[in-house]
Formats: sequence, C-alpha cells, structure tokens
Amino acid sequence: MKWQDCISVDPMVCHGKACVKGTRIMVSVVLDNLASGLSRSDILRSYPSLKNEDIDGCISYAAELVRERFVSLTPGAA
Repeated sequence: MKWQDCISVDPMVCHGKACVKGTRIMVSVVLDNLASGLSRSDILRSYPSLKNEDIDGCISYAAELVRERFVSLTPGAA
C-alpha cells in the first residue's frame, strides 16, 4: 500500500491539512498519538473509522516528508 491510497489534502477539509481519506482525522493527530505512546489498538478504539492500514499510511506519509527536508540539528540543543 502507498500512503497516497489513504491520505488526502482538501482545502475544504481541516483547512487543507493532511487527513485520512474520508475522515477529518488529521495525520498529525495519529502521529501525535503514536508519539505519546498510545498503541495502535488504543488509537483504533479512539477513532473507530480508522483502519490499521490508515495508521501505516500516516507513518509512510511522515517518512516521505522527512526525506524531502533537511533539518539542521545542533547537538545538545533542547
């Protein structure tokens, strides 16, 4: 599966933020939940319209964004 299969950007939905197709669940919300330590099953329980594949799509989308940017990190910076 490609992330394009489950992620969409529509200026009329969530102010054009990337969302899971057919929902108003923003990719950032899914990623924030994962980063906070929630399990996939917790996220799926909280958002019943999501599928496990949608979470994979959000992760793949984020990975694609990271590959396209260069972010300079300073060692020891808080």
